[in-house]
Amino acid sequence: METRAYFIFGDVLANAITGVLIGGITALIFGTGWNMILAMFVGMAIGMAVSLPAAFGFGALFGAMEIMLPVMTTGMVAGMVVSMQASMRAVSFVEGAQTGLQCAIGVVIAVYIANTIIKRRVPTWTS
Repeated sequence: METRAYFIFGDVLANAITGVLIGGITALIFGTGWNMILAMFVGMAIGMAVSLPAAFGFGALFGAMEIMLPVMTTGMVAGMVVSMQASMRAVSFVEGAQTGLQCAIGVVIAVYIANTIIKRRVPTWTS
């Protein structure tokens, strides 16, 4: 992962936009009539399908490999969380978008923490 401000801004921006978009879309699609497990899998698939074009678009600006992993993970997590929420109770577009944004921020933080831990362990694995 890049540590320069431009690329960190790009990661946060790409994930935030993707999370808001997927959260809002899944809030509109799913309702309380859905089975929670089925909604989770369908929401994850919708999240991946929507986040792939976003990853390509943002990847051209901020680096394909740096954007692809967190954006696709954000798509899956936001799609699963919001669809499962919507299967339990009514979720508005705005509430779904907010939850998608929260998922996006959580994924970016988790990816940067995991990257830091893995980079610290690389010398012991490769020597």
